[in-house]
Formats: sequence, structure tokens, C-alpha cells
Amino acid sequence: MPNFTIKLYFFVAISLFSFFACERKPAIPYGAEIDKPAPNFELQDTKGITWKLSELKGKVVFLNFWAPWCSPCREEVPSMTALNKSLAGEPFQMLTVLYNDTPTAAEKFFSELKVSLPILIDSGAKTAKAYRITAIPETFIIDRDGILRKKLIGGRNWDSPLAVEIIKEYLQ
Repeated sequence: MPNFTIKLYFFVAISLFSFFACERKPAIPYGAEIDKPAPNFELQDTKGITWKLSELKGKVVFLNFWAPWCSPCREEVPSMTALNKSLAGEPFQMLTVLYNDTPTAAEKFFSELKVSLPILIDSGAKTAKAYRITAIPETFIIDRDGILRKKLIGGRNWDSPLAVEIIKEYLQ
């Protein structure tokens, strides 16, 4: 037993020395934060077009993370389409980011509903990680200056007067 006690004290001493002797670096902020610049991304859509958030300055960006297998996602897509149509001609860009599914499944679902929104492919979920996705659907509203203004978790009726009001607030 004494041998065990000596080993334990030795382990604790080394651990404490390592803890206090090592240089501590401050934590680096990671991910999207409200009222801060939105994390930039560069993603290709299912048609091969490259989308960069940095190139959308001057527009309000509606960034929606979704998947075809997600029931609330499926339910909100028609209202997203209606919102997008109601804001035609405004400095507004609606983007959908496919989460954890295949582009083929996403295109099939959009085709069935006759939806023509861009479907961005987030290989490796780098953008989802940068935006700290916790559930889907998850929607981010980014103002014309590239500042993240809203993070909305869960499905919504996007063509409701309240939802339209949220978007129009940032269009002014």
C-alpha cells in the first residue's frame, strides 16, 4: 500500500506541475454570435454555383440549415418559398444549406414541391460547425452589413406577417 501512495503523490505532483508550468493561451472565440460578423463561407450549390457570404454584402441573407428527412424542415419549405417570392426585387437572398443528407435527396424533395431555392452542399459540416448548429431546421438572418442578427431554431411559418416583419426590419 505505501508504494501505491507514493505513486499517487508522484502522479498528482507531476499533474499539478504540468498544469501550472504550461503556458495558457486564451480561448479563441468560435462560431456564430448574434450582433457579430457572421462566419464567412464558400459553398457550392447542387447546380455547381459557388456562393460566398462575403459577396452577398448589401443583401439580407436568410440562411437555413435543413434536411429532407426532417419533418419540421419539410413543413417550413413551402412558407420559405412564399417568403422568397414576396420579397422578389428586394436586396434579399434566401439560401438553404443541406445538413447530413445527399444532394440527390434534397433535389428530389425540392423538385416534388417545385421549389427553386439554392441548395448549398456543406461537405464535412464546416459551415454547420461555424454556425454552431444544434438542431434542424435552424435559420440565421444576416443583415446587409454581414452582421448576424437572428438565430431561430425550429420550423416556422415564414410567410406569416411576423416573419415578414422580421426580414423587412433588416431590409431598411
